[in-house]
Amino acid sequence: MYLVESKGGAIGCILLGLFFLGTFPAIFTLLERRGRLPQHTYLDYSITNFLAGVIIAFTFGEIGKGTHDQPNFLAQLAQDNWPSVMFAMASGVALSLGNLSTQYAFALVGLSVTQVIAASITVVIGTTMNYFLDDKINKAEILFPGVGCFLVAVCLGSAVHSSNTADNSAKLEDSLREGNIVKSKDIESGSNSAEKLKAGSADFLLDIEKTRAIKVFGKNTWIGLSITFFAGICFALFSPAFNLATNDQWHALKKGVPHLNVYTALFYFSVSCFVLAIILNIIFLYHPVLNLPKSSFKAYLRDWNGRGWALLAGFLCGFGNGLQFMGGQAAGYAAADAVQALPLVSTFWGIVLFGEYRRSSRTTYTLLGSMLFMFIVAVVVLMASSGHRKQ
Repeated sequence: MYLVESKGGAIGCILLGLFFLGTFPAIFTLLERRGRLPQHTYLDYSITNFLAGVIIAFTFGEIGKGTHDQPNFLAQLAQDNWPSVMFAMASGVALSLGNLSTQYAFALVGLSVTQVIAASITVVIGTTMNYFLDDKINKAEILFPGVGCFLVAVCLGSAVHSSNTADNSAKLEDSLREGNIVKSKDIESGSNSAEKLKAGSADFLLDIEKTRAIKVFGKNTWIGLSITFFAGICFALFSPAFNLATNDQWHALKKGVPHLNVYTALFYFSVSCFVLAIILNIIFLYHPVLNLPKSSFKAYLRDWNGRGWALLAGFLCGFGNGLQFMGGQAAGYAAADAVQALPLVSTFWGIVLFGEYRRSSRTTYTLLGSMLFMFIVAVVVLMASSGHRKQ
């Protein structure tokens, strides 16, 4: 079994996990804006997310010779470690519900602000829980100022959202008043009409609404915010549950039974993620939410439009989770929660891929820059707080 033994290696895992976990939500947004039903996307995503967990378990979990105290992945499958297994599966349920919720929140609230709100709840609740579960191995005088930086960034992110919403409303009102709205096709198709659209313009915003799967015009913003807060609570619980699965702080295991290693826990975590996601999304095919059109399992199997992107999203999330847990096992799960600065990555993709904040006001740009700066500070501070777990 491969173990990350150095602080530098743990931080490297956490940073790479940060990139992966900040990128897959952008793929969700891309496919939704192109009109692919979120149920179809999430079913594809769930398959490769599960495969990533299996691949990590059978490779890193089987490297080298295991010992009684640190058995390899396959050896642990036959051990009496069900209390820890249940914590790992509860962690998977929490993450699956959180990711499923944010898929809808991305459309209603926006990619960047959804990530910011969910990350803040995760840091405030989840990081505090992990700090005490990890027997305070992280430096409190550094860790909690980092949590404070996240909260400041959340406030700035909310201000960015409000300012950008006002900017978009002003663009639409001006264009409608001047009669400048033009007809166009899918903005991501590369067609001639799409090329004429300028990112951030009123035509651009209306064209997105025309092609996307989840229609947002006229929707109550509080619906999206409620979904986002629910997702944040789920994210806040999944990491502490995984922490309990691998370190047994509550002494639920029988005497002499070794702790669940990070790879075995990841396997059970991935299983519960997969099972719940399949059940819920098959239900959503026939009983959709938010006025989405009905679908069927046969229609899902025939829908190859964007399937490759959805499968990639699952791999990114699966490997991102694995890297977060590997880094957290070595440096402490409170420090590993620095991956919740993933809005940095998501905002980058939002600007590059989707034209978010294009043609916005100076106020919006100032707030956006301040938010990103504060997130960078938060990541650095949380990384600096990392300790080293005694094996």
